[in-house]
Amino acid sequence: MAKKNTHETALRRCAARLAAVQALYQIDMSQGRLEDVIRDFLSGAIGGEVIEEDLDLETEKVVPLIELNAELFSVLVRGVAGMRERLDEVIDASLAQGWDAERLQPVLRSVLRCGLYELMEREDVPPRAAVAEYVDIARSFYDGPEAGLVNAVLDRLARQLRSDEMGAPRRPRQGSDDAAQ
Repeated sequence: MAKKNTHETALRRCAARLAAVQALYQIDMSQGRLEDVIRDFLSGAIGGEVIEEDLDLETEKVVPLIELNAELFSVLVRGVAGMRERLDEVIDASLAQGWDAERLQPVLRSVLRCGLYELMEREDVPPRAAVAEYVDIARSFYDGPEAGLVNAVLDRLARQLRSDEMGAPRRPRQGSDDAAQ
């Protein structure tokens, strides 16, 4: 029974992270009020269910999502919103020259902000786990190189911010652009 509860708890944390990214995207796009968006997500008015398609049978059905960890969701959304400028500064500094967080796709920006917030403020979350969670979230939105970008940026930042937990810095592969620096 404990194993099931541990798995369910982990799924609820994953759902909270995904919902936080979606809520932050909504706030960015609609200029919605922070507390209204949080309330809408927590009440199930937004994000409580999805439409599942069966392409073979050509049917659709509404399926409830896993209940999210409300505390983690609220902490992430409020924390990222409160530190947005600082998070964007750190993200900007970690991107290639000429890029800044405002040039990124809004969902990608929200993924990076949430991941960085956890690395900076949530010492109870192992940095490798935080990076992996947000890479998975990026994969849920994108099929292209975006998940790789999330991995590269968050891994680099985790090594800077929490080097003691990340171990020795990775050595660049020979022939990579990083090897020349």
